[in-house]
Amino acid sequence: MTDTLTELEAGFLQQSLRAAETSRAEGRHPFGAIVVDAAGRVVASFGNNSLPPEGDPTQHAEMRAVAAAFHALGAEGMAGSTLYTSAEPCAMCSGAVYWTGIDRVVYALSERRLLELTGDHPENPTFSLPCREVFARGQRSIAVSGPHLEEEAAQAHLGFWS
Repeated sequence: MTDTLTELEAGFLQQSLRAAETSRAEGRHPFGAIVVDAAGRVVASFGNNSLPPEGDPTQHAEMRAVAAAFHALGAEGMAGSTLYTSAEPCAMCSGAVYWTGIDRVVYALSERRLLELTGDHPENPTFSLPCREVFARGQRSIAVSGPHLEEEAAQAHLGFWS
């Protein structure tokens, strides 16, 4: 864990875990994400929707949440926003975080721990590329905090990928 979360931040992260559980209950991959604006309001909350027939591989929970937040807030409104997510953003989602103007990412499950849970499952070919490394290549700084609540976040994945 990189730092300690406040009670409010832990509550937001818990909301992303609930979104992941809901996603799994709906037969989708167990990932969830929320975006909180600078005033502390939840402006977007989504689960994963990458499975056919209605979903596609770009519909990760983080992608859906940051896109919806950007559409709701606009570029200027994204200043000071935070993405809370049940798992560390992949390279694709990290790019979306960067381009939509999210200033901070707080995640539960690390990419390393996720790989332990999914193995080589064809529906989740994980990147071994931490989001911090993706953000380090950009021209603006994005704060990252995580992993947090890893074992709690892992619960939604237990038995799903086998």
